[in-house]
Amino acid sequence: MSSIKHLVYAVIQFLREQSQRDVYTSDEQESLEVAIQCLETVFKIRSEDVQLAAPYTLEEVFSQAHLQKDDITPAESPSSAPAAMEKAEQLKDEGNNYMKEQRYEAALDCYSQAVELDPNNAVYFCNRAAAHSQLGRHHDAITDCEKAISIDAKYSKAYGRMGRALAAMSKYKEAIGSFQKALDLDPENESYKSYLKISEQKVRQVPSPTSAGWGFDMASLMNNPAFVSMAAGLMQDPQVQQLMSGMMSNAGGGPAAGVGGLTDLSSLIQAGQQFAQQIQQQNPELIQQLRNQVRSRSFSGTTEEHS
Repeated sequence: MSSIKHLVYAVIQFLREQSQRDVYTSDEQESLEVAIQCLETVFKIRSEDVQLAAPYTLEEVFSQAHLQKDDITPAESPSSAPAAMEKAEQLKDEGNNYMKEQRYEAALDCYSQAVELDPNNAVYFCNRAAAHSQLGRHHDAITDCEKAISIDAKYSKAYGRMGRALAAMSKYKEAIGSFQKALDLDPENESYKSYLKISEQKVRQVPSPTSAGWGFDMASLMNNPAFVSMAAGLMQDPQVQQLMSGMMSNAGGGPAAGVGGLTDLSSLIQAGQQFAQQIQQQNPELIQQLRNQVRSRSFSGTTEEHS
């Protein structure tokens, strides 16, 4: 209340100064005096209450208030919130269209802008997770899914997409938990049932000696032109030619062959592993790319709808 009295006192002082100016008619001056008396009566202020005098004049007070109003940014204005949310929805729709066109970087940018405008919308984080996964950034996808779940704990699609990202990283046990949670929330979703079944099979699957440490078979590699070109170059390497010669000799029952072919098989596997190591050393980036591609093949073969 005291702050109001300070302001009213300043108004009274201002009106009193105006009433003493020669620019007003007698009627106008009388009206000003009536206004002053009304204010003094209502707020119980006397002219002797000098302790209510403010360090600023009334003009300075209003001038300062005007400056503060102008300093308000659009983000702080309540009327700007609906506009920001509408813009975020437009960006989300643009991102969805980019996803359909397989322009994943562009989609990622749209979703990120939407997140900036409305960081409490679980859909934007979940859609951005899908873009991250398509770009092979599965860790980022999981982070966005976790954020979406923290906003909406019953958002089944966030659990489903997190399961796919985990599966693409060969974390099938964790993926099972995510797919199961997604199914609990959306029991009729056939995609979640399929992904859950695949993950359970991966957990039970025992890797064969020829694929141990690789995660894919030779048939997958032979369909990749970059691998075929690399393999052709490796075949010109004398060390590789010696390995291949040893493999053929063992397979045909040469000098290294043992009773029952057990030594043949062991030598063949060993030579094959040496050949694999040669490939790994020759082009590790391609091998990692192929590994990720084959791991996620079962989880990215279908086109999913985005919210």
